[in-house]
Amino acid sequence: MANIHDITRDRWMLYGPLARKGYDWWWHSMTAENAETGEQKAFYVEFFTCNPALAEDEPVIVWNDPEAQKAGRRPSYLMVNAGFWGEEHGQLHRFFSLKDVQIHATAPYSIQAADCRCSEVHTEGSIRVTPEEAAAHPEWMSDAGEIRWKFDIRKEIAFHVGYGASKIFRAINAFEMFWHAEGMKSAFTGEIVLNGVRYILRPETCNGYSDKNWGGDFTSPWVWLSSNNLTSMITGKKLENSVFNIGGGRPKVFFWALNRKLLGEFYYEGKDYEFNFSKFWTLSRTKFDCWETDDEIHWHVLQTTRNSKLDTQIRCFKKDMLNIKYEAPTGYKKHNRLWNGGTGTGTLKLYKRSLFGRKEKLIDEVYAEGIGCEYGEYCDPE
Repeated sequence: MANIHDITRDRWMLYGPLARKGYDWWWHSMTAENAETGEQKAFYVEFFTCNPALAEDEPVIVWNDPEAQKAGRRPSYLMVNAGFWGEEHGQLHRFFSLKDVQIHATAPYSIQAADCRCSEVHTEGSIRVTPEEAAAHPEWMSDAGEIRWKFDIRKEIAFHVGYGASKIFRAINAFEMFWHAEGMKSAFTGEIVLNGVRYILRPETCNGYSDKNWGGDFTSPWVWLSSNNLTSMITGKKLENSVFNIGGGRPKVFFWALNRKLLGEFYYEGKDYEFNFSKFWTLSRTKFDCWETDDEIHWHVLQTTRNSKLDTQIRCFKKDMLNIKYEAPTGYKKHNRLWNGGTGTGTLKLYKRSLFGRKEKLIDEVYAEGIGCEYGEYCDPE
């Protein structure tokens, strides 16, 4: 089955053990148009919560602070994180104590702190960091700049990973990192103002994406690829009812690390092609490789089931990407080269398979643009 919406998976998950050692975030990424020139620019907005049971009157930011770790302190805050990609790129962070945050934890969720708010259907807010503040507060891990946004959200096509994020698996915290993309194809309407420049979000051109992750720690390697800005290379036509989404790395189940695995789905013009290792009866298999050159990050993902195959090859220029910054709920920042972009390009070759893969027929070869993309493995700071 395809396009299964389930907003209960978008609820706030930091209860039980995850209240003291857990993170939960809601992510939205998009392409907006310069209000004067029409030039396109890629953005993201994220609401990241961490360790609510440890909340203090001020945000607790650790970021590999050895003294704080020695004292047993762990982070606790809401981090509102907004960023932008391209040759001009950056990430801006604003922190709140979770004592000052209003959260409607059950579905449909909502979260609000000062003028920053987010829900299933709307988000707005602002971040301003001066050069002096950025220099004086390296623990903020923020660039300098100013951004504000206000837009409505319509989540059109969902990626439902199945029982791996089911209620029972969530209750026992079976996985170290969970994922749900309620709006892997989302339509946004509104505006973003970056350093005084206004950008417009239109449903038909925004290439919108909405998901969430939660758990007790991150994965390494960390892989994510998604876009709904797709064109058939066979017909030359825009695919208006299509989106692909691939993510994962090396999942841990009860602290036991599985082999490198990815989840993926290509919703192609109303028909679903899912590649999900947890659905063993589909004989889903995935091979992937990610690598750096001097100028680019590359991804090659080959996914198969009994009935279909998807060969995905993506690249993104480093000059357009961020090394996005996250602090694990333990207080350690082990992802120090987590490449994150919104301007990737590449091709997807979709095949129909029969006779257990002995026969393959090309359904379409698709060119993808504006790809949200991520790759990183744990490493020491440079």
